[in-house]
Amino acid sequence: MTGHDMYLDAMAVEFPTVHGHPNRIPFEGVLTLVDVPSDRAPSGSRGHRVVLSRTAAENALPSLLGMAVDFRPDWDGHDARSKCGILTEADIVGQRLMVGGYLYARDFPEVEEKLRNLTAGSMGMSYELADAHVEDMRSSIWKLSRVTFTGAAILLRDKAAYRQTSFRLKPHVMRRRGVSMAAYCGAA
Repeated sequence: MTGHDMYLDAMAVEFPTVHGHPNRIPFEGVLTLVDVPSDRAPSGSRGHRVVLSRTAAENALPSLLGMAVDFRPDWDGHDARSKCGILTEADIVGQRLMVGGYLYARDFPEVEEKLRNLTAGSMGMSYELADAHVEDMRSSIWKLSRVTFTGAAILLRDKAAYRQTSFRLKPHVMRRRGVSMAAYCGAA
């Protein structure tokens, strides 16, 4: 690759458009940063901050598609048994690993309501991993050179290992009792 070449690697599962689907509210977010140390130690890292290498993230993008998004009622961590949505898109833009998908709004109305009522920009995300390879376990900051994504969590940004993550519900048009209503949330 020369200095003028651009490399773009994005993946998505395309779902058919179903206008006004009551259980499929689109979302987008920044799941993590690549080649940037975490602001704090994520769960499972034995107190070490981590760096997800760009190569590891690029190679693991396919493992994100179809994985679940979970939440905890206090928005303070992960709960792999409280799956409220699905990831359908993943892309690396600069240092941001961007994701998109759908929240199961009819199945989890309390989650949708809470997310719509929270302060714009207050929500973040966190990834869930398996088969992570750490280059040097003795290093103060662990560099992850290989991972498999197993899901993601929606949580308060200040609870995330990376403070620059984000989560927001995208504008969605719903049909209720024959009336079209636009439902929006604040931008992240």
